[in-house]
Amino acid sequence: QVQVVESGGVLVQPGGSLRLSCAASGSAFIFFDMGWYRQAPGKERELVACISSGGSRKYADSVKGRVTISRDNAKNTVSLQMNSLRPEDAAIYYCKIEASPRFGLRSDFWGQGTQVTVSS
Repeated sequence: QVQVVESGGVLVQPGGSLRLSCAASGSAFIFFDMGWYRQAPGKERELVACISSGGSRKYADSVKGRVTISRDNAKNTVSLQMNSLRPEDAAIYYCKIEASPRFGLRSDFWGQGTQVTVSS
């Protein structure tokens, strides 16, 4: 199994910045796409940003220009740098890792989520 652990969720003022981190672990697994999703109360979970193993990035329109996703393939980590935060960015942020055993099928593994609050 793959374990996914997020960290970095905090209370931040509007206009502030924060960095979310996610670490994936699992012996004999190959890691593919890594991404961040978020879910606000009463809303569906949505993609924030994702990055492939080759470094291709995709961002939600709502965060373009304010968010940067990066990964360290040697450490199996993915980070999300968020700047110019807005109240509407407040949500639980989840890390999703796509992985497979060396000769197995790909599956998605989710972290437990980390709370981001944007408020003055």
